[in-house]
Amino acid sequence: MKRLLFFFASLLSLAACQNPPVEHATIITGIDSSVKPGDNFFRFVNGKWYDTAQIPPTQAGVGTYMFMNYPQRLRLQGILDSVSKASNTAGSIEQKLGDFYASGLDTTAINQLGYDPIKPLLMQIDSISDVTSLIKFVATEAKVENTSVLGFGVGPDNKNSSLNIAHIYQTGIRLPERDYYFKTDPTSLHIREAYINYLTSLFRLTGSDTAAAAKDADIVYNIEKQLASSHKTNIELRDVNANYNKMPLADLVRRQPNIGWTNVLDDLGAKADSIDVAQPAYYDKLNTLLKSVRINDWKIYMRASSISNYANVLSKPFVDAAFEFNKVLSGQAVQKSRGEIMANNVDRALGQALGQLYVKKYFSEDAKKRALELVNNLQEALARRIEKLEWMSDSTRQKAKEKLFAISKKIGYPDKWRDYSNVKIAKDKYFQNVVSAAACNYQYELAKLNKPVDRTEWFTTPSTVTAYYNPSANEIVFPAAILQPPYFDNNADDALNYGGIGMVIGHEMTHSFDDQGAQFDKYGNVKNWWTKDDYTKFKAKTQQVVDQYNKFTVLDTVHVKGAMTLGENTADIGGVSIAYDAFKMTKEGHDTTKVDGFTPDQRFFISIARIWRVKMKDQFLQLWVNNNPHSPPVWRVNGPLMNTTAFYAAFNVQPGDSMYLPEKDRIHIW
Repeated sequence: MKRLLFFFASLLSLAACQNPPVEHATIITGIDSSVKPGDNFFRFVNGKWYDTAQIPPTQAGVGTYMFMNYPQRLRLQGILDSVSKASNTAGSIEQKLGDFYASGLDTTAINQLGYDPIKPLLMQIDSISDVTSLIKFVATEAKVENTSVLGFGVGPDNKNSSLNIAHIYQTGIRLPERDYYFKTDPTSLHIREAYINYLTSLFRLTGSDTAAAAKDADIVYNIEKQLASSHKTNIELRDVNANYNKMPLADLVRRQPNIGWTNVLDDLGAKADSIDVAQPAYYDKLNTLLKSVRINDWKIYMRASSISNYANVLSKPFVDAAFEFNKVLSGQAVQKSRGEIMANNVDRALGQALGQLYVKKYFSEDAKKRALELVNNLQEALARRIEKLEWMSDSTRQKAKEKLFAISKKIGYPDKWRDYSNVKIAKDKYFQNVVSAAACNYQYELAKLNKPVDRTEWFTTPSTVTAYYNPSANEIVFPAAILQPPYFDNNADDALNYGGIGMVIGHEMTHSFDDQGAQFDKYGNVKNWWTKDDYTKFKAKTQQVVDQYNKFTVLDTVHVKGAMTLGENTADIGGVSIAYDAFKMTKEGHDTTKVDGFTPDQRFFISIARIWRVKMKDQFLQLWVNNNPHSPPVWRVNGPLMNTTAFYAAFNVQPGDSMYLPEKDRIHIW
């Protein structure tokens, strides 16, 4: 998946011996024996940690997974501190990284500038006189990633995955998703009030008096609300076919004449005779609003959009205003240190350049080799599971196995690094550095248009703790940063590695066969490879996942959104089963010798619980439930294990235990 939202206290301390004998295996500590494993396995493994862990005031959560990117940023800070103080060759990646970082650390110079860097941009907005000049401004600014009402990108054609085409998608709003504009519960109302206050602050900071700023904020919000009414929900966005609408440019020009698509593409520098319009209703609405909304109101909207886009790279009052709004959304109490912010900004802008230095310092080729061995073992385990599926016919089974063995495996870092020679970086020009990097990124993407897909490309940086499956390339990707404890340790025993990174590998492989991935063939094209009867059975099984996870409680009356999290939940259930089968293919997997009172099977499941050891603020958890396609961490542990019969055997889970499900109710898809 391409989209995809990070703490040392959570990392498992693993022993330092290659393929250790059982008596030297890593010691499991921190188990909460007051909790019965079959009642709440997440608490059994993580309860003591959870009750004592402190969320740093600069963070919205603490633990593994995405929150491991906090200590990663500290590592990156160390690298950037070093290169920023060194004498680097002009034009080298060290010079660009070091000077970008240093320019952002110079808050004295940044604060002295106030909002001077965007004054020319605001003057351009003032000169807008009609819809034509408005749309020209929108398209021109899109080339430096100052996005407003146009969502444009380049990527594979869903029906011809070997070719990159133009795509447009819904955008135009700055709250997380459409429902924030329409819900009437206290939390949503509070967030909306905070957002309008944020907009008001931006206008005041750029010269408006309080009354005028409040009036303009209302205008912006009302335009966004009208745009939001046309947006698809996060659940609707999961429908692969409904979000693919390739249209001839001539048809789009006739359908939405106010947008002027021919001129838009010219201004974007994009040559295309057809476009995939992911959400046509949004552009239909935009086409209408371009005429029904006064041009002066559109100019106010563009001011707010542009100021907000650059707020975090302007002076402290703008940074503070953006943070106050983020505080309401995420619960983060205190702003991050400037060094952490800049490490994140450099990683986002020049990620593969920074990744080269990260890999040299922190990634072992031995780790890459062993991780590949695990991937291959899990691939074989999944093949065996597919072979035994009772609900699947032989013809579909054969195509499933073909797709499985066609999966491309990327581990650690790209085979070739991205070229940043066109990015101009100066040590004393932070704002210009941000714009230069954005312009380079746009041109990098634009250069792919109408060209064959480069299947060696990565969509994340090596230093990011994540993993993904990309259906259009039928590939799984495991960056260097996730190949560390608690997910993976080259010196750890198999039980921990198969329960850790093995579960993640199995999860990503299962994405090839989740509700979305199952619609792509082995080449990455949206193409049916199922018999009608098999697909009907598959849909019935995925509906069981939706129904089961809908019942899981997160906060008070807030439940997991089963339909929105379907793909990830399917992958979690499959990932555990596949990893366990692969573990049983190892020598340790056949052993029953206990270490610290735990069998290898028990250590396997304990490892699964530890890789999702996360504690977060309630506000961030609410944000997660509404927008993240993954279930909250506790249900990434308890949910899959409730459906895993081997877990029942390992911990003697019995009827009456909270996690117990009768065999007939346990979900088995892959």
